[in-house]
Amino acid sequence: MTLDSSALRPLTFASIATPLGGLTLAVDADGALCMAEFSDCEHRMERWLRKRGIQGEKRVVLPASAEIEMAFAAYFAGDLSTLDTIRIGLDGTPFQNRAWTELRRIEPGQTFSYGAFAEKLGKPRSARAVGHANGANPLSIVVPCHRLVGADGSLTNYGGGIERKRWLLDHEQRHARR
Repeated sequence: MTLDSSALRPLTFASIATPLGGLTLAVDADGALCMAEFSDCEHRMERWLRKRGIQGEKRVVLPASAEIEMAFAAYFAGDLSTLDTIRIGLDGTPFQNRAWTELRRIEPGQTFSYGAFAEKLGKPRSARAVGHANGANPLSIVVPCHRLVGADGSLTNYGGGIERKRWLLDHEQRHARR
């Protein structure tokens, strides 16, 4: 389920361990996951937080909800659809929110080029806009921006690093075959 946040809500933060390193999570007051970013990508987290007016303020850190933690654990154990059960809160532009929602509809193990994804959105000339929306995605893995690749199939631009993108795609292809 996707929520479009028109008003910014207070956030709580948590960290979870994954095979790819720690993930920092931000959850709003309604329990919707608003951000999931690799902990070593602090610059991406800080940019996202600044846009929401959270800068240098004390952050409330709590344990991750059991539901979210179990969903990530199941995903990394090979149950690729489990992340779809996490309720998310999107607060991008209308185009970004649409792109992020559609990214969640790409089946695990599949990839799209930026151009093909722009066509899927009904905006065949907006591959660059898709790239910008993809790069601004605050929900790593949950909104699977790693499933977008170059026109030639090459791995391009992933905020968490190309090595993680390769790992995620390999993981999904391996488990999607089941």
